[in-house]
Amino acid sequence: MNRRSLVSSTLVALALPTFRSASGNQDKPGISHSFLATGPETRIITGDGRVLWQYPKSTRDGWVLPNGNVLLALAGKPGGVVEVTRDNAVVFEWTGTQDEVDTVQRLPDGHTLASEAGPAPRLVELDQKAQIVRQLPLSSQRENTHMQQRMSRRLENGHYLVPQLWDRVVKEYSRDGKVVWEVKTPHMPFTAIRLENGNTLIGCTWGNLVIEVDPKGSVVWQADNDNVPGKLLNDCCGVQRLPNGNTVITSYRAGPNKVRLTEVTRDHRVVWTYTDDRPGGIHHFQILDTRGEPLAGRPLK
Repeated sequence: MNRRSLVSSTLVALALPTFRSASGNQDKPGISHSFLATGPETRIITGDGRVLWQYPKSTRDGWVLPNGNVLLALAGKPGGVVEVTRDNAVVFEWTGTQDEVDTVQRLPDGHTLASEAGPAPRLVELDQKAQIVRQLPLSSQRENTHMQQRMSRRLENGHYLVPQLWDRVVKEYSRDGKVVWEVKTPHMPFTAIRLENGNTLIGCTWGNLVIEVDPKGSVVWQADNDNVPGKLLNDCCGVQRLPNGNTVITSYRAGPNKVRLTEVTRDHRVVWTYTDDRPGGIHHFQILDTRGEPLAGRPLK
């Protein structure tokens, strides 16, 4: 990001958020994160709590791209996808044709993946001119289109991983639309992340829990209000696994002055939380750095 963009997009936070770190060592600085938050308010928060950038529309999913632009799935009917600069100039745009556009992902080949909910739920891949170059019908229920799917992702093998909320299942589709793997979930899955070890990390919304399952579907790790101190989890929508192995979880239904983001270790210690007094929750997020240092590798979110 150039100096002009940084200056023009820096805003003063309307309310001072609260960060808590459990480093337990006064000789070392506590954990801090900057992050992109999507939801009723779309913004980038710095490690010290300032609003660095914001976008004037509600969003469901988003990514800060390597060039500094922000890729967003827009809420509303029919929804859509935009890529904007830090000055909010639109450089890429696609409008959906059904009820909702719930997720977005920029692919290694420069195409853009989006999921569309409605009478004919599907994934679409868009080229750089926002033209559909591939579409994949999804085998999900039609009764409640809002609850069809959320954070769909294309995997490194070219398959698609799709959390299907109302069906309470995560499905992996091949390029030709066949279901090649699936796992039933104890509550509605919102986020499904294929980890480098082959396991899948799943955020289970109103179940207030996150599970990690192995390729056979067995739960090998779980975070919930029974094993995470403080009963901090409230509608586990967005989830991200950090390079250090910790997991950050959003509590979308947490109200003002309640913990909205929680970072837990493998042994369920809470090492960082984020709280603010904004009226809207954080639907999903992308942790951008730790103590000012960019995260390494592909974001697992």
